[in-house]
Amino acid sequence: MARLTVIRGGRLIDPDQGLDLIADLWLEGSRVVGLEPPPGAVPDKIIDATGLLVTPGLIDIHVHLREPGNEEDETIATGADAALAGGWTTIVSMPNTRPPIDTPAAVEFVILQAKRAGKAQVLPSACVSKNRAGEELAELGKLYEAGAVAFTDDGAPVSHAGLMRRALEYSKMFDVPIYQHCQVMELTVGGLMNEGDVSLRLGLPGMPPVAEEIMVARDIMLAELTGGHVHIQHLSTARSVELVREGKKRGIRVTAEACPHHISLTDENLATFDSNFKMNPPLRTARDVEAVIQGLIDGTIDLIATDHAPHAPEKKNRELDQAPFGILGLETMMPIVRSSLIEPGLLTWPEVIAKLTIEPAKLIRRQQYKGHLRPGADADVTLIDPDRAWTIDTAGFRSKSINTPYQGWNVKGRAVGTIVSGELRYMLDPHRETVMV
Repeated sequence: MARLTVIRGGRLIDPDQGLDLIADLWLEGSRVVGLEPPPGAVPDKIIDATGLLVTPGLIDIHVHLREPGNEEDETIATGADAALAGGWTTIVSMPNTRPPIDTPAAVEFVILQAKRAGKAQVLPSACVSKNRAGEELAELGKLYEAGAVAFTDDGAPVSHAGLMRRALEYSKMFDVPIYQHCQVMELTVGGLMNEGDVSLRLGLPGMPPVAEEIMVARDIMLAELTGGHVHIQHLSTARSVELVREGKKRGIRVTAEACPHHISLTDENLATFDSNFKMNPPLRTARDVEAVIQGLIDGTIDLIATDHAPHAPEKKNRELDQAPFGILGLETMMPIVRSSLIEPGLLTWPEVIAKLTIEPAKLIRRQQYKGHLRPGADADVTLIDPDRAWTIDTAGFRSKSINTPYQGWNVKGRAVGTIVSGELRYMLDPHRETVMV
């Protein structure tokens, strides 16, 4: 018989079912049983969830794992381990590796490495274009058959409108989204931060918001033309939010994500010239931050993703113009989202959990078994201590890299337990687990 686990006395939040109540949750093997035990059930394991939120396993659809090619930054194993510490049970890896994930063998490599690691589940995305060169469409059908859940050239945009049109048309056959990094490269050459008053004051070359907005508008129109599904990554400007809102009102298949750093930091942070605040798209103005938050509140922005982008210290700790773009996100998302959205009363816990569970599950077409706690669903569960006070310290990170702008922040809210396929793979408080003999 499959082993029975009961998670006792937590605040169970499942937005997909509209549940928010104090209850027990029963798991049998790798599946959810539900709120009631099987007849005559005696649990093999009891997890005390008193004072904790019990939610469907969190899903991050935008993560850079760097393997193959840049294992000094991160590996599939270390990234999946960092995911567990952040409460993520499933993550989607980006294909901008060396070599890129543009062949079925490369997709299968990611899946195999993740299985060997035995941490969070890793679902690979694959390239839109061969070698991410933006010139020739990759073999999307074969990549899908190998296990790719999305197509993207992330880290670079699909600049050629004709290629993007064909990608949207072709991907409709498999009902797979095209993720797009929206950036008109010709407008951002040499840019280090958002172009505006702050960049002018600091004397740093800027990246104008319109570089994002032009491509957001173009790809929404291409989605309308083709009927394909375009997903806008790391939305960062007020006008981009408006464009997505307008597209949705017209029934176009467009979804969007926001990252924790784009709702908690602004371009003013670059005044320190600290490369940990250098990212792409860049930190924008306070007005943009407010617009992105409003997009999350009204549903224009469907979900929250981290854009976890690790870089080894010897790369990131260089002069601002030499350091690569990107910051960590897997292990810091929870407290940043809590302080930016929940603490000010802008969103409730159930509303935030929806953007971390069922909405990303829908995007990658895994909503039958993931993103909720219905009977028969995958036994992926996250335990969150909503008021746990702690200090963000890279010394305790599970990622191989330490490039975070949040180092030393005193925060509240933390994932304290992560269950994947019925296995407790991370527990910050071991005393909460009791194995029955």
